[in-house]
Amino acid sequence: MGALRRALARIFSFIRKPPLDAELEAEIAAHIDLATQENIQRGLSPLEARRQALVRFGGVDLAKDQHREARGIMRLDIFFQDLRYTVRSLSRDRAFTVIAVLLLALGIGANIAVFSVVNNLLLRPLPFPNADRLVWIAPPPTKCGLSCATYSTDAYDEFRTYSRSYQDVTGYFAFSGPGNLDLNLGGAPIPATSIDVVANFFQVLGVQPAMGRLFRPEDANNGAAPVIVISDAWWRRQFNADPNIVGKAFDMNGQQITVIGVLPQTFDFGAVFSPGVKIDALTPLNLYGPPRDYGNIITMIGRLKPGVTLGQAVPDAASAATHMCWNNKQPASCGTYAQKNGEGGVVPVPLKDYISGKLRRSLVVLWSAVGGVLLIACVNLSNLLLARAAARTKEFGMRTALGASRFRIVRQLLTESLVLSGAGAICGLALAAALVAWLRHQQALALPLLSLLHIDGAALGWTVLIAVVAAGLFGLLPGLRMAAGNLQDSLKDSGAGSGQGRKHERLRSILVVTEVALACVLLVGAGLLLRSFIQVLDVDLGFQPQHAAAVNVDYDDSVPNDKDGSLSAARRSVIFQQVIGRISALPGVEAAGISDYLPLGQNRAWGLPFPKGINPPEHLHGSPLVYVITPGYLRAMGTGIHGRDISWDDGPRSQNVVLINRSFAKFLDQYAHWPNHDAVGQIIGRPGQDLHIVGVTDDVHEESSEGEAGWQIYYSAMQSGPNGAQLVVRTTLPPAVLAGTVLRTLRDINPKQAMAEFRPIQSLVDHANSPRQFFMLLAASFAGLGLLLAAIGIYGVISYSVTQRTQEIGIRMALGATMSIVRRSVLAKTLRLALIGIAAGAGVSLLVSRAIAALLFNTAPSDPITFAAMVLLIAAVALLAGYIPARRASRINPMVALRNN
Repeated sequence: MGALRRALARIFSFIRKPPLDAELEAEIAAHIDLATQENIQRGLSPLEARRQALVRFGGVDLAKDQHREARGIMRLDIFFQDLRYTVRSLSRDRAFTVIAVLLLALGIGANIAVFSVVNNLLLRPLPFPNADRLVWIAPPPTKCGLSCATYSTDAYDEFRTYSRSYQDVTGYFAFSGPGNLDLNLGGAPIPATSIDVVANFFQVLGVQPAMGRLFRPEDANNGAAPVIVISDAWWRRQFNADPNIVGKAFDMNGQQITVIGVLPQTFDFGAVFSPGVKIDALTPLNLYGPPRDYGNIITMIGRLKPGVTLGQAVPDAASAATHMCWNNKQPASCGTYAQKNGEGGVVPVPLKDYISGKLRRSLVVLWSAVGGVLLIACVNLSNLLLARAAARTKEFGMRTALGASRFRIVRQLLTESLVLSGAGAICGLALAAALVAWLRHQQALALPLLSLLHIDGAALGWTVLIAVVAAGLFGLLPGLRMAAGNLQDSLKDSGAGSGQGRKHERLRSILVVTEVALACVLLVGAGLLLRSFIQVLDVDLGFQPQHAAAVNVDYDDSVPNDKDGSLSAARRSVIFQQVIGRISALPGVEAAGISDYLPLGQNRAWGLPFPKGINPPEHLHGSPLVYVITPGYLRAMGTGIHGRDISWDDGPRSQNVVLINRSFAKFLDQYAHWPNHDAVGQIIGRPGQDLHIVGVTDDVHEESSEGEAGWQIYYSAMQSGPNGAQLVVRTTLPPAVLAGTVLRTLRDINPKQAMAEFRPIQSLVDHANSPRQFFMLLAASFAGLGLLLAAIGIYGVISYSVTQRTQEIGIRMALGATMSIVRRSVLAKTLRLALIGIAAGAGVSLLVSRAIAALLFNTAPSDPITFAAMVLLIAAVALLAGYIPARRASRINPMVALRNN
């Protein structure tokens, strides 16, 4: 307790230092005055009386220091002395301070921004209570898109019944399309996107409403009143944050739907489950209504029971798979997921891994790259501090002569480094906050959790950590270097100054070589990613996105179906012909057609049609992706056809026709051995239906630009029911110019047509490529910043060298050296430093490029073009950085140089 009291007393004294110092001075003055009065009473003169009183008291300043040391915290006092001296010193050298803080702000700010992204995607748990217990449940990947990544309603019920590891299981309808909700507020319908979720969706995730309530089981029953829960963003954007929104009913899709709740700002369905897609509202999914017969439609998400591990949940899921139907029939008569896919028919993985796990390698590479930028900035700043320290040798020599220890000198330099790093961190934090705010609103990026990105406590802690580490990196070497020299010799007019200068120059050259090597690594990595991105852009997608655009079409299909659906199909055919005819007649339109799905978006499969009379092997699990199209769609998309297109005559009363893509045709030919390997005119079948192949299309990349094109089959929209309608228009005009005319024409045909977005097809490609483009652009930015810093470092070293060698250069020119010879000698030194750095960096780059090989696309890790471009670029930048000092050196006046030295 005594030690604690003494410690608290010291802290209290340190806090109250000014009044305590004033009391101490008053006490000392009173003591001296009293002693002076006693001496005067003894007969001494006032002046002599005060002198003897001071002699008897001893050193006043020494007494003050001893008292302060006894009552306070001396180390803090010394630190604040160093801090005040640092502020005065840096304020005198404003140019150096501004440059140093700017370098650090760029390096630290980029690090904070990237850390925030990494923290958001990899380190921070999902924004749900006990998020580590949430798992994504899906079959293993196969060749049939979303249809093979989802489950039937029967399978969902059976999994909930037979699994033992979960508190509960939920899911959502995976095939909700963009703009599937039309809000009618009296004018033109307003398009929005909603997702149908199982009624217990929010309870399983642990989401609480910001206003109102969330779904109950009875909301999803047959005949229940339509209700909706809206997102915070849509509530603010569309309803002006109406505080009385709960309980209001609106006309949506032709029926009155009541708003029962508003989601919290922290929950963004699109950011978590559908990156890059804006989800405005959620509606309850009726598991026992019409969707029940649609096949695999539901994603599954489970919450593990407390204490249950993923290792225990995996065999439990495999056991439940033996009871789950994959063809939506009763268990007694259906094949199970275990029979179809083996024991891995149902695979639980942590929800966090499903959402962002595939980005882990890219994020680690990006984090390493931005760390390299900070390291280059620190090396550059260390170079600047070495030059500044060399100019302050007399100052430190004087302080040493007055009694300062080497440790005190090093501590002073480290204090300066901490101040610079702190100022850089503050500016960098502001820069990072701006970058993070900008990224948060880039909704076109298909990156998960982007709308939840923010600077949090972990980012602030990271800021402090890298600020301290950076101060040590760039401040320790100059401090130790200065302390190792003979500071007293610097006070002499002649001494070891020239030798010390040469030592500093060698050290600074080593640092520049290090900068160049690090810049090489960054440039090679960015170059490989850039080459990969160019290769992705060069992929033949099977369609031509340029000069094409798409829009959602609302069509009236209100005529009742007869038993075979022919009336509905006939009515649909009339509407589609009218829409396509009117749109095709518009000026600038080359082709128009309708499909229910577009490439690089959602997809589905309807089983595996096989050549007639041939049974498919049991081991085949894939199915072609299905598109229901009208005539003109493939031409509007720019997809090539061998054979013929779907025609308007391919209606409900004619034979069933399909087109298949080349990959599917090649696969089927392995079993059918068609004459001349030509699928046109052949017949394939699915249960109860013969399908006549009338054409073979180019392979279309339906899920990503980078993966191989899968199997595709195209049905006639007059024979098969489409799931929605996307009108695709190919035009000679910019799509934005045609948008208004197309939308007005659609509204003339159908006044209920929503004012939907006329989206360029290129935007689908850009959305699919956006993650790779994002990482490539950031890596290229960091590489460019690293190259700029390396160029600044080269310029600083060569410029310093020219300054140190002014007398030598003057003598050489006096002896006959020409300006061109001087320039060449300076540039030769510049190139020598650059080439040494390039050689070292190229070796490290070979190792790094192998580490990022998994991120490359059609690009070798040792790609010679990338490495050659890196060598040429750095050499050119180095020569440019060295040219200015070389030019200055060649203009030195020999007489002035010799006279000044």
